[in-house]
Amino acid sequence: MQSRGRHASGIQSLREDIGMSSAPRPQAPYTGRRGYKQSQMRWKTETIQVNHGRVKNLYLRVKPPDGRIEITAPLRMPDHAILEFVDSRESWIRKTRNRLSAAMSSVPPEGKPEWDEAAVDRAKSSINARLPELLQRWVPVVGREPSSISLRLMTSRWGSCTPATRRIRLNVELARLDPRFLEYVLVHELTHLYVHGHGPEFQRRMDRYLPQWRMLRKELNTHLIV
Repeated sequence: MQSRGRHASGIQSLREDIGMSSAPRPQAPYTGRRGYKQSQMRWKTETIQVNHGRVKNLYLRVKPPDGRIEITAPLRMPDHAILEFVDSRESWIRKTRNRLSAAMSSVPPEGKPEWDEAAVDRAKSSINARLPELLQRWVPVVGREPSSISLRLMTSRWGSCTPATRRIRLNVELARLDPRFLEYVLVHELTHLYVHGHGPEFQRRMDRYLPQWRMLRKELNTHLIV
């Protein structure tokens, strides 16, 4: 997860460093996310979206609800390197899509929460009531304090952060889940204020802060963001 970009705790997401330097590539027009150049490429029989930005690693996500593939890549990463990376994750993509499909089919339309303004306000109030205690507990442990925490509806992430500004964003849907998931996502994002990416240092710190974090992440990803 990069020095000036956002880090996310989302459903079915993967970020990996393929350890490859970038080579010059044609420039794509600016669209979509601020500061990113967006393009498309063919992989097997489907079209995948590629967001080129000032990042060091290749990031791959399977996006709900339809399982489309989205890549974030360094600005000058050649197409063949991106496609090789997607090929290497084909098994993971298939399993993730199966899990996403099962999660989608398990939530009947009448079971989906109605996120009108009143419902969002109630969810925010619920999370805000818990945050002071959680921050008092975890900021001294992690050693980083956020400059702000905002609560919003997110379509594919449980949380995200911008390390450069120390801003953390949390999905209001966490209010409808077991409180331990809010705690996990908060610790996850606080750790990103210390460590960029999900590499060995991030994992070592999470093991020390919250030894059961892998189990919590696995359980959280069985919940569908609706």
